[in-house]
Amino acid sequence: MAVTVGARDVIGEATLGELEGNLRGQLVRPADPDYDDARAIWNAAHDKHPALIIRCAGTADVIRAVEFARSEGLPVAVRGGRHSIAGFSTVDGGVVIDLSPMRGIRVDPAGRRAVAEPGLTWSSFDHETQAFGLAVTGGLVSTTGIAGFTLGGGFGWLLRKYGLTSDNLLSADVVTADGKLLTASEREHPDLYWALRGGGGNFGVVTSLEFRLHPVGPMVFAGPVFYAGESAGQVLRGWRDLTASMPDELTTLANILVAPPVPFLPESVHGKMIIGLVGVYAGSTEEGAKAAQPMRDLAEPLADLMGPMPYTAIQSLLDPLWGAGAQNYFTAAMLERLDDEAIDTLLARHAAGQAPVRELHLHHAGGAFGRVPADATAFAHRDISYVLNIIARSPERDGFDQHAGWARETHRAMEPWSSGGAYVNFTSEAAEDKVRASYPPDIYARLVAAKDRYDPTNLFRLNQNILPSSD
Repeated sequence: MAVTVGARDVIGEATLGELEGNLRGQLVRPADPDYDDARAIWNAAHDKHPALIIRCAGTADVIRAVEFARSEGLPVAVRGGRHSIAGFSTVDGGVVIDLSPMRGIRVDPAGRRAVAEPGLTWSSFDHETQAFGLAVTGGLVSTTGIAGFTLGGGFGWLLRKYGLTSDNLLSADVVTADGKLLTASEREHPDLYWALRGGGGNFGVVTSLEFRLHPVGPMVFAGPVFYAGESAGQVLRGWRDLTASMPDELTTLANILVAPPVPFLPESVHGKMIIGLVGVYAGSTEEGAKAAQPMRDLAEPLADLMGPMPYTAIQSLLDPLWGAGAQNYFTAAMLERLDDEAIDTLLARHAAGQAPVRELHLHHAGGAFGRVPADATAFAHRDISYVLNIIARSPERDGFDQHAGWARETHRAMEPWSSGGAYVNFTSEAAEDKVRASYPPDIYARLVAAKDRYDPTNLFRLNQNILPSSD
């Protein structure tokens, strides 16, 4: 059966048959019974209908998929874990290169290295590396794919001790727009290696990632402590003051949220604004308990769940609250400071929202993250104090535009404290001005040069897109 990709464009069965015959993986067409499952992504705010989904079993399938899309002039979406906030892992009328079947990983415990395929999620990655007491900075939700997360930077619980995920990327195999397989590292294609660490999926399809691992766990001191909304200002100011002297081993996050109906929180606060502080100590549990104790004493807690726990437990702690199928709008800002007025603004903005799930995350930066030179990778915002993630989430489409508008207005309200930069992994909208704002001018110019070299026709444009010079 032929496939329609536009108003008048049809790919014939012979062409599709040739493509399918050259794949080790699976070709999914719109008429196939598993098409709807295959096209679904985590963020239900994006409901698109690809012409074809190519489930790649290995690098050869990726090369064939890229060659096919280029020859047919079809738009390309590259999918790893399907968590793309902006919906870049799907496309109307184009080709989805689905890497999710590629889930291999090899851990070298002696060398503290791991080589992993791009379809792997953080839960699977951590499962393998924690067998040897090793880890790298990973996603806060363990169902997130490792590849897109890494390419955009990668904030996680080991940030202050070991830096961004991308800071620990040693090499990557990449299929470029011309169908060639390249290895990017300090020695091979160093311009591509530099661009991959923060420049997103602009330069090709990553088929393998090599990471530096670090001794972490298997037990760490970690977890959340929750406070009532009435204590919000006191707690946030106290936490801010504590961040000035926290050891690098302790990475923390403050979250203004609507209390979910979970058993460890009193029913009296369900549906009301509360404050959560979450921390992970990348060291001994005894030292972690001492370092985290001041966070637990800022007010009378509603619930204190901090304590020794498996690293894999804290990595997956948030998973039940962030399942697939809801409408999500995220945006982010890099904050240079967090004074009392900024805290008051955040609390007022949270109160102004209506989304059933709305969260304002403040990630404490600094530490190892801040010691990386600003031009060492494409992720250049090393002098910031905090990253603010603004989240609106709803199970229903009705009213979602209003919730997204609240998130945008909150972002604008925080501009006086922002560096002007953005975190591309937490940006729901794709616009040239937003992408440019995500990088300093000199960094953006280097990214354009890499784009010109590796994807001059902008085949890989479904991302926070770096436009080549020809555009």
